[in-house]
Amino acid sequence: MSITLDDKYTAETGHVFLTGTQALVRLPMTQMRRDRAAGLNTGAFISGYRGSPLGGFDQQLTSARKHLAKHDVVFQPGLNEDLAATAVWGSQQLHLSQGARKDGLFGIWYGKGPGVDRSGDVLKHANAAGTAAHGGVLALAGDDHTCKSSSIPHQSDHAFMSALMPMLYPSSVHEFLEMGLLGVAMSRFSGCWVGFKVISETVETTTVVDLAQEARQFVLPEDFSLPPGGLNLRWPDTPLVQDERLQEHKGFAAIAFARANKVDQVTIEDPNARLGIVASGKAYEDVRQAMAELGLGLDELRAIGLRLYKVRMPWPLEPQGIRAFSEGLEEVLIVEERREIIENQIKQQLFNWRADVRPRIVGKFDERDRPFLSLSQGLTVGRVADALAERILKLDLPEGLAAHIQARAQQLKSAEGKVASHTPPVTRLPHYCAGCPHNTSTRVPEGSKAMAGIGCHFMAQWMDRRTETFTHMGAEGVPWTAIGRFTDEKHRFVNLGDGTYFHSGHLAVRQSVAAGANITYKILYNDAVAMTGGQPVDGTLTPQQITHQMHHEGVARIVLMSDRPDVYKASDLAPGTEIRHRDEIDAVMLDLREVAGVTVIVFEQTCAAEKRRRRKRGKMEDPDMRLWINPAVCEGCGDCSEKSNCIAVEPEETEMGRKRRINQSMCNKDYSCLKGFCPSFVTVRGGSLKKRSAQGGGRCVRSFRAAGARHRSRLEPCPDRRRGGPAF
Repeated sequence: MSITLDDKYTAETGHVFLTGTQALVRLPMTQMRRDRAAGLNTGAFISGYRGSPLGGFDQQLTSARKHLAKHDVVFQPGLNEDLAATAVWGSQQLHLSQGARKDGLFGIWYGKGPGVDRSGDVLKHANAAGTAAHGGVLALAGDDHTCKSSSIPHQSDHAFMSALMPMLYPSSVHEFLEMGLLGVAMSRFSGCWVGFKVISETVETTTVVDLAQEARQFVLPEDFSLPPGGLNLRWPDTPLVQDERLQEHKGFAAIAFARANKVDQVTIEDPNARLGIVASGKAYEDVRQAMAELGLGLDELRAIGLRLYKVRMPWPLEPQGIRAFSEGLEEVLIVEERREIIENQIKQQLFNWRADVRPRIVGKFDERDRPFLSLSQGLTVGRVADALAERILKLDLPEGLAAHIQARAQQLKSAEGKVASHTPPVTRLPHYCAGCPHNTSTRVPEGSKAMAGIGCHFMAQWMDRRTETFTHMGAEGVPWTAIGRFTDEKHRFVNLGDGTYFHSGHLAVRQSVAAGANITYKILYNDAVAMTGGQPVDGTLTPQQITHQMHHEGVARIVLMSDRPDVYKASDLAPGTEIRHRDEIDAVMLDLREVAGVTVIVFEQTCAAEKRRRRKRGKMEDPDMRLWINPAVCEGCGDCSEKSNCIAVEPEETEMGRKRRINQSMCNKDYSCLKGFCPSFVTVRGGSLKKRSAQGGGRCVRSFRAAGARHRSRLEPCPDRRRGGPAF
């Protein structure tokens, strides 16, 4: 049997090796195969906006276009999240068109947690309107509970609750396909958009997945009657009628569907159980691992009297299952991440249920209302194990078992304490790539400050760049419209990436113009959405277009700056636009900060990482000049590092003290280090790097190979020297 990389999308039986992101790409194709087997002529429509942990979803969709096309799956990225959600809302209205060529469209929307918040208005409208009978919608929310790659931790559960959208939360990649297919079936039956929560620990992992789960058949509930006309989208449909259908029927239909298909499961059962544990998503996997770390096998669990319940639809919680699970228990411990979702629902569902045998509920707070599991810290196996041990040891246990659990718990706590108390010898913050345009563009002149926004330029806040405070995506600089009215400070610079500008940032400029703020927007055009992997902007955007847009917004002055100003013609730009070389940025900023009103710098320079990719693929010219620092001349002053802010300029310890060198494998040929006041630079033209030396243990040899490279004629003094004397 032949095995190919395409098996992850083409195989229909057996096992496949894929990431969580690829499982989500496979999902609509699987649904289309199921629909065709059922005699339905359906299609699928996908739209959304990238953001970690779903930062690579659009890339994987794009690379799989040939497979998607075979299954009538269309991917159209949105300019921002709420416009993408509106397009997916439209996918459910296909049957209202007289020229419809499909029985219905299955829709997928995707976005990072802040994108869920941004799209709240359309999510509420679209969910109230409903889904098509042969359509259905999954809303993929990428959450970042511990703020690993975000400006603030986020949790989408409550946003879905506010929109009255049922929410599924798979615990691992192994459940993505089954839970995704279940969500589609639930959406079609209930008329609800169905939330589908992923985090980096699930969607960014890789594993072998059994495709047998794709054959699962879902049943319709027998204990729920649809109201007249059903629950799906129709027209005309007045707001109050929509709301009544949503509030009175659709959520209960989703609960009934979940119950009929056993979405929530008892995974460890004991007829004499006295302690129950309820967990969902990643927290469930943490509980299982914590049990293993505490040495709790089947015999130990039986002696404790423990029952475990896996919740795969945290909201709305199916009540019959949780009541059956709670039967006979003394205590129920709920383990969930961040703010409680399941805990409050359990308390509500058990409050009026057999009060004489109602168990204690412990979760974020214990039975005495004291804080127990953290509302803000990320769950770890160690923290979960500590919580389990504390509750288990309150029970009457055999002496040997209690001592065993206590000892294992203490070992884990000690290990976690050592990790928490460890201070690394070097703390490294993220930094711009070598040759990144932001190394130059985010500078501000003496006496000025800048404000940040979302993008790679965000990192200027922890560099010596006088950049303070930030906003959410698309509101860059708007805080200054208030601050500026009550301070003697006259002006601010604001960094705004081209991806954010296209997403929504142009509205921030419009607001600043309307407010008459004294502000200079530096629109950083690097020709890539670099923060999430180097995707292109989802549409057409050029520096020339930006100048025209800004001109018609009424900004006072526009300056286009580039490392290649000669490629721009004044006739292609907005009237009055100045064209300057990026080396003149200091003078331009000093000039613009004295101009009343809103001014704009369009700073054009391609992302350094994208340059490297394109050069390797032959899609961009690769300059034949490299820079080298002669250690015999270098005085170690560091001016080259100061001017370039480039991590390819590294310290080098020598017998004569610390000097500087250029890491040739890292260098992206930005040449900004040449601006340093130093005669030690040498330009090497036509040379190439030597390959790694086998004798050197894999170390990179920092030298050049070229025809005649050993001759001095191949080494030229740097043309930009500010001091006399030869460069070598």
